[in-house]
Amino acid sequence: MPFVTATDGTRLAYEEYGVGAPLVFIAGWALSADMWEHQVPRFVAEGYRCVMLDRRGHARSERPSGGYDLDSLSDDIHTLLTALDLRDVTIVGHSFGGVEVAHYLARHGSGRIARAVLLAACLPSLKRSAANPDGVPPEAVALTMAELRADRPKWLTKSAQAYFATHLFNDVSPALIDDTVRQCLNVAPMAAFAVQEECLNAAHEDTLPDIDVPVLVLHGAADTSAPVHFTGRRTAAAIPGCVYREYPTAGHGLYVTHADAVNTDILDFVKAS
Repeated sequence: MPFVTATDGTRLAYEEYGVGAPLVFIAGWALSADMWEHQVPRFVAEGYRCVMLDRRGHARSERPSGGYDLDSLSDDIHTLLTALDLRDVTIVGHSFGGVEVAHYLARHGSGRIARAVLLAACLPSLKRSAANPDGVPPEAVALTMAELRADRPKWLTKSAQAYFATHLFNDVSPALIDDTVRQCLNVAPMAAFAVQEECLNAAHEDTLPDIDVPVLVLHGAADTSAPVHFTGRRTAAAIPGCVYREYPTAGHGLYVTHADAVNTDILDFVKAS
């Protein structure tokens, strides 16, 4: 397993497959490089180099006591890109990974980035505010964190069916759902709590209009983790020239349930831009 070393000495695990133009994948909260198994084989077969990072505290990366704020996490992405000298990158972020992508572009600029894909991203913000009046009430944010801290396995298991929108007849086996929960439990608990809180409190209304690379936003209309009316649609409206695709029957786990459509839309976007 290859590693790069972050600025604070934390060893960050990553995987890479294929050769060609680079695609860098940033996983959602509590997930790892393994989440991209429905994307990477397709993109490698199409002639791309796929690089997937395990966020600090997650999966095979080291578990430091800190560094789970967005500045540090975007610096970790920068460490990966510079260590591998990746340029003209298509960067793909799911859920909180999409927040990290937006923060990376605001903090480090687009010098190494050719285009970005925001997949069910928790952007511009989740929590209710003057800028996001339809967002999650602060008391609900506090309740979510309390439930997560009290019984993380229960919270994840309870959320799994809605995550994949199985009520809309998306074909997801119990074994795949169990595997996703297992991935999410393979995270340092302190990292899981800190990153979730960072996600719930992040706000990027002011930075999205400044993104200066082509952006593709993909979102499910049935997403209960990042409801589309105050995330995906607002994100697409905020980014000049953004390409937006919405899947009527997709939830937050659209990278599994709608993998063929997601992969095709990403490939078409990369080839067109």
